[in-house]
Amino acid sequence: MRVSVFGLGYVGCVSAACLAGMGHDVIGVDVNQVKVDLVNDGKAPVVEERIGELIADVVRTGALRATRDVAEAIRESEVSLVCVGTPSEPNGSLCTTYLERVTEEIGAALAERGGRHTVVFRSTMLPGTCLNLLVPILEKHAGTAGVDVGVAVNPEFLREGTSVRDFFDPPKTVIGELDTASGDTVLELYKGLPGEVFRVPVPTAEAIKYADNAFHGLKIGFANEFGAVCRALGVDSHQVMDVFLADRKLNISPAYLRPGFAFGGSCLPKDLRSLVHAAHRADVSVPILSHVLPSNSDHLQRAVELVERTGRRRAGLFGLSFKPGTDDLRESPLVELAERLFGKGYDLKIYDANVSLSRLLGANREYIEGRLPHLAQLLADSVEEVLDHADVVLVGTRDPAVLAALPHGDDPVIVDLVRLPDAEARRAEPGYVGLAW
Repeated sequence: MRVSVFGLGYVGCVSAACLAGMGHDVIGVDVNQVKVDLVNDGKAPVVEERIGELIADVVRTGALRATRDVAEAIRESEVSLVCVGTPSEPNGSLCTTYLERVTEEIGAALAERGGRHTVVFRSTMLPGTCLNLLVPILEKHAGTAGVDVGVAVNPEFLREGTSVRDFFDPPKTVIGELDTASGDTVLELYKGLPGEVFRVPVPTAEAIKYADNAFHGLKIGFANEFGAVCRALGVDSHQVMDVFLADRKLNISPAYLRPGFAFGGSCLPKDLRSLVHAAHRADVSVPILSHVLPSNSDHLQRAVELVERTGRRRAGLFGLSFKPGTDDLRESPLVELAERLFGKGYDLKIYDANVSLSRLLGANREYIEGRLPHLAQLLADSVEEVLDHADVVLVGTRDPAVLAALPHGDDPVIVDLVRLPDAEARRAEPGYVGLAW
């Protein structure tokens, strides 16, 4: 394919050289004449493993050249990759100045060129940036996006130091496509590369990059904080993490990584509190670990606020134990949710097939009597009793009996805390609100 790559920094330079190495005819574009000259001389404008040899090879064969002329690059390509920087503003917000500028230039060049051309954004940008900011700029010049001009978002997953290796052996390829033809163009661009391909809506592709980087930062921060606590307690942190990493069922796995409701139970809250307390006693700062429980509480409060926004006062709650298949109420987020709603004066009915006041014993009973002493008045005997009572229903369980009975429409309002199996279909209903979206 004939490809133009805008921006010859780390991402653009590596993308251009690697695409040329795959057999594409590539033109690199940059405002910096020094970078352009370096590429045309067969030299890399960045320091990166293998990039020097690769650029020398593809420039020598004529597969890669560089220019400052946007119109020339657009005329001689069928697909453009935008790889300009999106740095932080002083207040932490995303700077889109370079994105807007290059999109404006591409749009103007496309107006002269005519014919369909696909613009692929590789730059990291927040969800909504492409559709709400960049597409209108293109359409001002080049016609209707998805018809006259193709648009896609294709985030990169290149690590500095190993970016050439990462390009040819990617963890995944994400194609945020405005239309099928645009996605097909990107797919063809990377034909032959290994790894799973995900074709998703444009905002999803934008968000995936942030999910990756936020989690990577969180993992590093977690490991460093836990290592600091271990060191203060005289424990070999690497030995601990070796065992931790060997658990592929829960620790290094998809477990617990689905958005949903808050966590609770007799272990997680208690153990986090004691770990943070031990760190503080040892004068070890652990801001990430210290904020896990407050974050959990804030997520629970979001559910309360969803109910408040409905303006309805007769509430029903399905689920009460801290997880399905148990009657353990200790530190259950659903108990906390019920407590907050009851404290705010909501007329509340609760159904959980596993919870019967007469069967609660020991610490479990003591806990609920301390947190929700009016539980006997609130518990319903059936799903139907809750539905007959409530004009807003919170679903905190996937009990088949509950799922089968949930009505559709706008009465009662359904507040989904667990992402119901039919959540996709329910999204269009006026009476559905999802916490896990």
